[in-house]
Amino acid sequence: QVQLVESGGGLVQAGGSLRLSCAASGFTFSMYAMGWFRQAPGKEREFVAAISTSGVTTSYTNSVKGRFTISRDNAKNTSYLQMDSLKPEDTAVYYCTRQRYTTTTPDSWGRGTQVTVSS
Repeated sequence: QVQLVESGGGLVQAGGSLRLSCAASGFTFSMYAMGWFRQAPGKEREFVAAISTSGVTTSYTNSVKGRFTISRDNAKNTSYLQMDSLKPEDTAVYYCTRQRYTTTTPDSWGRGTQVTVSS
């Protein structure tokens, strides 16, 4: 079955960096777009970034443009989210997702990894 396992979350000071990883299994990784969503306490889950099957096309929510970079390694069945210049408002649980295309609704979700940014 489809499995998406996130890692790399933690506690970091504002201005710092973290790299999240998503290890995928149970499907042909290179045939699916991948994404990241997040949910902050008391808020709805929101889209963060997505990447196409080849990695050529990426998209980001406006609040993370220029600070976050999504990437993937199809040989390792892994996607990544490099987060730089972190802000306290980036604090959330981050979820890895699988989707058919970068613009479509995810059909699989990981369990999430906590990212906490202290001021």
